[in-house]
Amino acid sequence: MTIAVGDRLPDLKLKERTADGPVDVSTGDLFSGKRVVLFAVPGAFTPTCSLNHLPGYLENRDAILAKGVDDIIVVAVNDHHVMGAWANSTGAAGKLRFIADWDAAFTKALGLDADLSAGGLGVRSKRYSMLVEDGVVKTLNVEESPGQATVSAAAAMIGQL
Repeated sequence: MTIAVGDRLPDLKLKERTADGPVDVSTGDLFSGKRVVLFAVPGAFTPTCSLNHLPGYLENRDAILAKGVDDIIVVAVNDHHVMGAWANSTGAAGKLRFIADWDAAFTKALGLDADLSAGGLGVRSKRYSMLVEDGVVKTLNVEESPGQATVSAAAAMIGQL
């Protein structure tokens, strides 16, 4: 079953790479008492993710935060080393939070996993965005194709804020 608007996010542990090394972060800590834009990509460093999806959120960061958003988080089924390297290589480190769903537990719990084995990627996340308020999904935008970033793009999210 796919998570829906009005549902509470499951409380799970994810990983984040920090200046002090990797740390466990719970979804409770990430979303409780906050208004957060979360977007997911099938994989760090992949073409649509790196050339289209992530840059839109980075370029529109200030406009999104000005709409009362506390944090912008990108999640992918990658390890924390890859997510940290991607943050650094894109210039988004310290501007967006890069969270690693290393074993796809969060993605699967949301029902937003996709088998991209045909493309050599294995189990990954569908491309989506959502607005989460105090752990509850307020908007959810899931792409039909992993190679598209339109309904889940930053411009679409700004229109929903």
